[in-house]
Amino acid sequence: MDVTDFPDDLVQMQAAWNSTYAALAAPRPHDTTALRRRLLLLSGRLWWHPYWETAPSVPAARSELRQLARARGAVRAA
Repeated sequence: MDVTDFPDDLVQMQAAWNSTYAALAAPRPHDTTALRRRLLLLSGRLWWHPYWETAPSVPAARSELRQLARARGAVRAA
């Protein structure tokens, strides 16, 4: 699939979801309740974002968004 122009807020939200998930998956996470609540909040916002109403292929675009956010996170970590 071609690179999609995702809104910046959507990419940032997916990156926040990724980092929250990673924090929750870490051994002995601190404040798991807050992390779970944040993950649920971000999940809802990602799922219901207005962008998805205009995306040509939503499942493919969601997958591409996850890959894009992971790639950007890896570049920032390097």
